[in-house]
Amino acid sequence: MGQGEYELLWEGAAGAAPRPGRGRPSGLTRERIVAEAVAIADAEGLQKVSMKHLADRLGSGVMSLYRHVPGKDELVVLMYDSLMSAPAPLPDADTWRDVLAGWGRCVRDLFLAHPWALPVATGDRPMGPGEAGWVDQVLGRLAAVGMPEGTGLLAVLTVDCFALGAVRPEIGGGESTGAFFRFLQDPAVASRFPHLAALAVAGPATNLGHFEFGLQRVLDGLEQHYGA
Repeated sequence: MGQGEYELLWEGAAGAAPRPGRGRPSGLTRERIVAEAVAIADAEGLQKVSMKHLADRLGSGVMSLYRHVPGKDELVVLMYDSLMSAPAPLPDADTWRDVLAGWGRCVRDLFLAHPWALPVATGDRPMGPGEAGWVDQVLGRLAAVGMPEGTGLLAVLTVDCFALGAVRPEIGGGESTGAFFRFLQDPAVASRFPHLAALAVAGPATNLGHFEFGLQRVLDGLEQHYGA
């Protein structure tokens, strides 16, 4: 991602009005274009988001879109940041462990609701004001409940990295944990992987179960490092 994406994300963030679209007014706004693109990605996948498809959905010409967004790469960055335009749904909590647990669940819920956003999040892109607002919000909560000064961001990033990895199997093709290991249903194949097969017989963990188990162990480690 380059300078163009950064400039688009941060236009107007300091209070200045965003630059108007080029050419004659068309009734479109960047916000409307981004919202429609998110709706397409949620329903059909990111690969279905094209300027032509978007123009058809909006009832406009393709060139009208380019007056507001230079291309799909820039559009995708705007789409991702728009997912965090509202405050993060963090729980009221009295301990930093509970704040971080809530943060991890917020991250998980975001990608379960918008699976197309995970490769965007882990790709090369600038941080936008929506995402910055979420991070600033959780840092403020951590400071309010006594997280040691200077360590909040490291703790947030640690939980964030866990959540990004742990949610991937849940949204990979939309498969459940059982479907992910369906190859074990073939006895000839299962015999090659006896330890996996034994776990399958015992019953695989649910998606939420594996996420919560891992999240709590991450928090255990942070608690041991920083102290309760």
